[in-house]
Amino acid sequence: MRICRFSTGEEPRFGVVTGEVDEFGQPAEDSVVVALTGDPLYVGIKLLEEQHRLADVRLLAPIIPRSKVVGIGRNYAAHAAELGNDVPAEPLMFLKPNTTVVGPGDPIFYPAQTSDLQYEGELAVVIGRICRDVPAEQATDVIFGYTIANDVTARDLQRSDVQFTRAKGFDSFCPLGPWIETDLDPQAFNDGRQVQTYLNGDLVQDGSTADMIFDVPTLVAHVSSVMTLLPGDVILTGTPEGVGPMEVGDEVEISIVGIGALTNPVARRAGESPR
Repeated sequence: MRICRFSTGEEPRFGVVTGEVDEFGQPAEDSVVVALTGDPLYVGIKLLEEQHRLADVRLLAPIIPRSKVVGIGRNYAAHAAELGNDVPAEPLMFLKPNTTVVGPGDPIFYPAQTSDLQYEGELAVVIGRICRDVPAEQATDVIFGYTIANDVTARDLQRSDVQFTRAKGFDSFCPLGPWIETDLDPQAFNDGRQVQTYLNGDLVQDGSTADMIFDVPTLVAHVSSVMTLLPGDVILTGTPEGVGPMEVGDEVEISIVGIGALTNPVARRAGESPR
């Protein structure tokens, strides 16, 4: 089931995207959005009779975490190597504020404080209920579904600051979408889901979740051993090799087989100039 947040010009709503999908999770042209009553994380899936053509609605970030986005760094050996880093002995965690989250088609704003803004295409895990100290073998019990993320990073600030807060914490630095896929088997990610990033139509990242150093159940167990996870919290699972710079005017598309594609333009905030 594909759970989305959408707008028809009024208040954001939740819905279910119906219709056939292709091998990459892209919906058919005749797909519709069936509206839901309330937030499915809290009231469950309660369908209304209200329907809209998918083409007629604006898709929003499928979730706005009420608490946090937990990033995992260097979870692909080739990505760690391309940045000159060692593979961590245990998952390397950092936090992104929920104000970083934007949705499909929303601009990624290029801050004046950086001159090296980079994309990082990733699989994102959406937590479905309050949990703490979750054993890896029970991770499926607390996962609501999966979506796509761009862990946008100001690479020069990451190098200069050493820690990641500023480099990954600007507004718009966590595009999510286009929806949450709830029916994927998390264990299937161990067998590999293709993660691809396109910059202005050119393939720049082409990885597989099978290459994760720490798989999804291990990440859920590790993060929940440190902090309580709340419904709607998001865990970013790391990026494959091939990260690189984005410029104002670029368009970034990230696709994951079985979920879909997330596309965002890069823009400069009105009235803001590069440093």
